[in-house]
Amino acid sequence: MPPQYIIPKTQKAAVVASAGATVEIKEVPVKTEAELAPGECLVKLHCTGVCHTDLHAALGDWPLKANTPLIGGHEGVGEIVAIGPNTASSPVKIGDRVGIKWLADSCLDCEHCRKGREQNCLKAKLSGFNVDGTFAEYVVSYVHHVTPIPEGIDSNSAASILCAGVTVYRAIKYSQTEAGDWIVLPGAGGGLGHLAIQYARVRGLRVIAIDSGEEKKKLCLELGAEVWIDFKESKDIVADVKAATGGEGAHSAVVTTASPSGYKQAVDYLRCGGTLMAVGLPGQAGLEASIFFTVFKSISILGSYVGNRQDAREAVDIAARGQVRCVYAKKALPDLKDVYEGITNGSVAGRVVLDMTEQ
Repeated sequence: MPPQYIIPKTQKAAVVASAGATVEIKEVPVKTEAELAPGECLVKLHCTGVCHTDLHAALGDWPLKANTPLIGGHEGVGEIVAIGPNTASSPVKIGDRVGIKWLADSCLDCEHCRKGREQNCLKAKLSGFNVDGTFAEYVVSYVHHVTPIPEGIDSNSAASILCAGVTVYRAIKYSQTEAGDWIVLPGAGGGLGHLAIQYARVRGLRVIAIDSGEEKKKLCLELGAEVWIDFKESKDIVADVKAATGGEGAHSAVVTTASPSGYKQAVDYLRCGGTLMAVGLPGQAGLEASIFFTVFKSISILGSYVGNRQDAREAVDIAARGQVRCVYAKKALPDLKDVYEGITNGSVAGRVVLDMTEQ
């Protein structure tokens, strides 16, 4: 017998009424089991991570705009408490612990989906962007896209793996590097960066961490970075990277920072044949690079956008085996506004996870 759940009629959620509006904690309806469409499931959340993307969605400062009013969030972990009637061949069941990612759903039948790029599906539903997300006690998700969470990893750690971890894992996976290669991680002390250090180390890469501040320096070196560069203290980041790599430069860079300068410098400090993985999403900035030296040095520039369902399972499984740990601070849903302020001023080291069982 599956577990039985009492589903309330209303719940607390963090709502942004319109782009740029202040986030507010409100009572909103909860879908009943009968209201779920085939393929939908209702997840009672244990926790949810907070991502820089959530702030962009709330501010409306990207070229793509979120649907408002909006319940943001896309790094949720909880248990399935209901599945829509007439759902066929569900890979998950009531009572399962699952994760909700940025990619909430896709058609699974277009060329992008068939080729493993579900995140590029033209019919994609995005958690906390064009469908309601995880800054609520309950969230509607989709049985074919939720990620099963294995034993061996707690819900708070798994939450951030579902976006920050998956995003950097995929970028490193496709960074055209081999064990022993040098990889540069601008923004290494942040939510994505501190996980990138660990996934890079799992693949046998040598890490150069770029960020600023003693707290972030300590974190990066503890997690396995071989070289630390403080961008506020360095007189020449390109020269520092080349010096650390024997003069030739790094084999790859995964740029998770939203600063356009991180992209421009990367082309300069990569060695011939190097690969720039573009991950961070500045709202309006362009990618500046010397066309001459991009061609002359045979540099590859690849955009890497979150990850697919398989990437998510791989990233979570690696963490569940103890090879990657998420460094996070735990807060409650009403703290979300303060968390956004911390992300804006760059004071957040690691990740912030909201405990959805404490309101």
